[in-house]
Formats: sequence, C-alpha cells, structure tokens
Amino acid sequence: MNILFNYNWDIREEWFKWCEEVDIEELLQERTGGVGGILHTLFHIVDVEYSWICILNGVPEFNEPFSDYQSLTKVRELSQKCHREVRTYIENCTPDMYQNKVDGIDFTVGEILHHMIAHEIHHIGQLSVWAREIGSKPVSANLIGKGYY
Repeated sequence: MNILFNYNWDIREEWFKWCEEVDIEELLQERTGGVGGILHTLFHIVDVEYSWICILNGVPEFNEPFSDYQSLTKVRELSQKCHREVRTYIENCTPDMYQNKVDGIDFTVGEILHHMIAHEIHHIGQLSVWAREIGSKPVSANLIGKGYY
C-alpha cells in the first residue's frame, strides 16, 4: 500500500510543478466535473487525505475553506504540512490494523486507506482532462518505470 501512497505523493508534486507554468486565473477558473478548478481540486485532494488521517488518529478533522488557500504557494505549503502527519500514519500502519473498525463510522482502516488512494487517482484524472482543455500536456500518471518496484 505504501507504494501507491508514494506514487500519489510524487504525482501530486509533479502537478504542483506543472501548475507553476500556468496563470493563477487558469488555476482558479471553475471547471465542469469536479470540486471546482485545478487549484481547488489539489486543495481538495490534500483536505480529504488529511481529514481521513485525522479521523484515523481520533482528532478533529481539517476544516478550513479553500477561500483561505487561493494561491499555488498556499496549497503546496498545506500539502507539505499535512504530508508529514499522513506519512507518519501510513509508515506506522501495519496490515493487521487494516481490519480494525474506526470509531464512529462503519469502515475499516483498510477501506479508508484504499479509498484515500483511489480518491486521489480519480482527481488526478480530472486534472489531466483539464490540462488538455487549456492546451497543456498533463503530468504522466504512468506507474510503470517510476522505480517503485
């Protein structure tokens, strides 16, 4: 499972680098088929990942609005800040924990972790479509050849 989290984190960082070459107006523009625009989607990916980790750790969820993160720098810094806690949880999670039910919800740790992976992959696909719509080459989502195995 760590391989797919590492893959998602690496691809996310590549998207942040891709965003450096795009005007902020384009990053903030509302788009069809997602939670907002390109930057809002990157914020949403971080928000959801970190919120699930908060739930798994039994602490209050992240609950800040996107309106407080209207720049690439702010979303990237949020991602880096949250990443430390997410990575710590993932690295310390063992397969025997996957079947544990999470207090207050009817999901197991494994279900949540797998959902987190799939959630980011889903939104990366949306970013790829939007990149093509603005005439830009999207970040490659290819897992093969990235050195994870």
